[in-house]
Amino acid sequence: MDSTNGPSRQPTAKRNPWHIYLPGHAPFSFAGLWAYNSNLDITSCTIITEPAGDPMKNLHDRQPVILDHTYYDAWLDPATPKEDLKDILSHDIDGQLQFNRVGRDVNATLINKQPNDHPALVAPINPL
Repeated sequence: MDSTNGPSRQPTAKRNPWHIYLPGHAPFSFAGLWAYNSNLDITSCTIITEPAGDPMKNLHDRQPVILDHTYYDAWLDPATPKEDLKDILSHDIDGQLQFNRVGRDVNATLINKQPNDHPALVAPINPL
């Protein structure tokens, strides 16, 4: 993906959405895990989170781990030793993130009965 949207943590009922991306909208990936349980015939997955670092802590107290692309192969390789995985997670790219405030329509599934999928949804309202 080249961006994601997330709400700011605020004490009010309405949280402000933010468009989060890398410079030039370079692609990035969250660190995740998946497992298949053959007894239940269920596949499950999760995104790994961590306490928010700079600059994300301006918006929220936690965030997904965003992997440095140089570690993708090692992260996805089942032969990577378990003791190496924690080190891989520490090589995140959080400091490169950029974000800007976007309108609340970004979280709506339909607007005037039309699909909510167009570039204007992530247009800046108030860059941070």
